[in-house]
Amino acid sequence: MKDLIDHLRTHRTLDDDGMIQLIECNDADAIEYLRAQAREVALAHFGNKIYMRGLIEFSSYCKNNCYYCGIRAGNTDAERYRLTRKEILECCKTGYGLGFRTFVLQGGEDPHFSDEEMTALLAEIKGAYPDCAITLSFGEKSREVYQAYKDAGADRYLLRHETADLGHYQKLHPASLSLDNRKKCLYMLKELGFQVGTGFMVGSPYQTSQTILKDLRFIEELQPQMLGIGPFIPHKDTPFAGYPAGSKALTLRLLAMLRLMRPNTLIPATTALGTIDNVGREEGILSGANVVMPNLSPTEVRSKYLLYNDKIATGEEAAESKHLLEKRIKSIGYELFVGRGDYVEK
Repeated sequence: MKDLIDHLRTHRTLDDDGMIQLIECNDADAIEYLRAQAREVALAHFGNKIYMRGLIEFSSYCKNNCYYCGIRAGNTDAERYRLTRKEILECCKTGYGLGFRTFVLQGGEDPHFSDEEMTALLAEIKGAYPDCAITLSFGEKSREVYQAYKDAGADRYLLRHETADLGHYQKLHPASLSLDNRKKCLYMLKELGFQVGTGFMVGSPYQTSQTILKDLRFIEELQPQMLGIGPFIPHKDTPFAGYPAGSKALTLRLLAMLRLMRPNTLIPATTALGTIDNVGREEGILSGANVVMPNLSPTEVRSKYLLYNDKIATGEEAAESKHLLEKRIKSIGYELFVGRGDYVEK
């Protein structure tokens, strides 16, 4: 197994059989070796710096009805909110004062925000904080809209593909959504010069080692600058309410594999990982992750952006408690990096 891991580190890929062996590996020594190699690679590219992003969840409304998501349109029990332009700008002001130099604006696909409103908002944020990067996570749009976002100041765009297997995709989404269109959006974003992020849920219903292999192959093909993976966690008001959560062990294994495959890619230790295990975020960093995203949203709405059960939104997850997060990250030998933390091609 160590030979496979060494080959993945050196060549950044394996044949299908080798990939499956690592995906399914349950040998404790081999897994620790894999995570150690991922740590070495991350340290070589980023030092012991963990990049910090300020997350602003600006709308819990969504027109889509994805079967796994707590803010799906069909969930009539979801608590809905929209931040105003003033509230979003106040989040940025607070974040800037705390040292954040990347703002991540994330929302459901909410038609209430017109293209003109979004571009004006992006331009206002960029005008007020020209030394900051803006990451947008607002779903599938047309090329023209993406271009307008870019022109207004958006630097990065997050659009997780969730699964690269068509049959699996159709089991997780209604017929109104298309895997082909999602992939087209990701390639459009790259062509327009965004730093692009994608990713998938680990342990989602109907996922297999073969579907994960397709995810890894798609990532090799797309070559994104950012990669977000985290364990699937069910939400009580979705069709998948009774399904088991994804495995922390598999998530950490895949994080390590992705670090060896994409050495300089920006990979977060996600909120979902910290939700299923109190030290999940630290374990993610020790498996090659190099980004954390504390929450800058107003405190009164954080519990309403509930994509899955028991999502953490306070303590070290809260931006105003940055010192607590800093302390925990220092305890494993790393430090928070204050700066934009851009992707660098190497």
